[in-house]
Amino acid sequence: MSATGQSADAVKIPPPAAEAPAAGAKRRFVADARTFVRETDRRAFLRRALAGYEATRDTQKARYRDWEQARDAANLAKWNAVNRLDEMLVRFAEAFEAGGGKVHWARDAEEARGIILGIVRDCGARAIIKSKCMTSEEIHLNAALEAEGYGVVESDLGEFIQQLRGEPPFHFVFPCMHVLRGEISKLFEEHLGSAPTNEPEELTMIARRHMRRLYVEADVGITGGNFLVAETGQISITENEGNARLTAALPRVHVALVGIEKCVERLDDLAVLLPMLATAGTGQPLTCYNTLYGGPRRPGETDGPREMHVVLLDNGRSAILADPEQRDSLQCIRCGACLNVCPIFKNVGGFTYGTTYQGPIGSVITPHLRGLADWNHLSQASSLCGACTDACPVRIDIHHHLLHNRRNAVRGTPSRLGRAAHRAFAFVAARPRLFALGGALFRRTLWLAKRLRPPPLSAWLATRDLPRPPARSFREQWRSRPLPALASAPAARERP
Repeated sequence: MSATGQSADAVKIPPPAAEAPAAGAKRRFVADARTFVRETDRRAFLRRALAGYEATRDTQKARYRDWEQARDAANLAKWNAVNRLDEMLVRFAEAFEAGGGKVHWARDAEEARGIILGIVRDCGARAIIKSKCMTSEEIHLNAALEAEGYGVVESDLGEFIQQLRGEPPFHFVFPCMHVLRGEISKLFEEHLGSAPTNEPEELTMIARRHMRRLYVEADVGITGGNFLVAETGQISITENEGNARLTAALPRVHVALVGIEKCVERLDDLAVLLPMLATAGTGQPLTCYNTLYGGPRRPGETDGPREMHVVLLDNGRSAILADPEQRDSLQCIRCGACLNVCPIFKNVGGFTYGTTYQGPIGSVITPHLRGLADWNHLSQASSLCGACTDACPVRIDIHHHLLHNRRNAVRGTPSRLGRAAHRAFAFVAARPRLFALGGALFRRTLWLAKRLRPPPLSAWLATRDLPRPPARSFREQWRSRPLPALASAPAARERP
């Protein structure tokens, strides 16, 4: 093995693609959205894939005795843990360390990277394998390990494909959902030397044959965690490929990087959360592999890691926890259901967001994790249709959080022009006659706006058309409505 953890005949991994920096994020969002919108074939492919997901999900939801009651139970389990997070985390840490594991507390991304790099150095690791872990994407862990000379290979098939492409995940549940089979075949031909094929099973077997050797050669396995169970001190990991089990069990050191919000109080809570995660995320009754890890290999056991570390990541989550209005966004179980139903995501794609967590929930939490001033444009990229809120299995009020972010951004950095416009509107709206006059002028000059297309209306009209103005205002229609006939009073009954 070389210092980078790759043998001479190992696949050459392109350098990881970094998350977009904050500066110019809005400008890049607009440019990337325009680019993806023009890729009509890929957009159609994405829509077909998500339509199939929705049909499968709805079939599975119908098998619940009461889906809405299950959502209530899932919401209660997460609400209870999030609102007692200080207590839950301490209980988890004590129980996990009683089982022989080691808990590390990371205040931010830099501290988390430093902790993991320290573990890797201390155990003399040469090769690292990693299962799907969005928190590692959040802190740019792969780039940090590569910079120190360690080779890191993603074991999740979708993540592995994205790693070979040199791209971040397109979707935090389906990382390569935008990639066609033919593109995957060409990618494997180039990097793995395989024969061309468009059969999904054969493509999976090509990756499996390559990956099996890497599990055995790796010294450190890095995973995420779907839930932390405070009652038992266990990590719950759910997956469909079995790669996370191999990543956790075969290397001599297992490191789990988990956000602090993933805690739940009782093992019983998983009885509702795991099926809800599978149904909302992939349309399954339950994912193929659901595993609980409570520490390293114990005396007399023949398998499992010799060391197990859990890195609990804050990285801005405490600030969300401290805000009663935003707190319930920490209840997210990362099922991806809100992305799958979002009309904006379907049209602009996952890369356009330029951040780890895409779609509606990403647009809610990213401004809090990375700065409202630079990332509030994500909250503006929403139709506010409410489909995300309806799809959320733990009942996060997502579209209202997007409104909260918009409001907070205006309060935080109000422009003179914005303040003047709001004051002018308030002045007119408070005077009925002036408001009616403004409406009449608008109706009579709408044709001029359609012809001249002045900014900022020009950007909106580039892909839309203004409706025909009504002949009369609502007020005028209301005044001219026929009054309902008054019902005559019933005649008094004569007494006998």
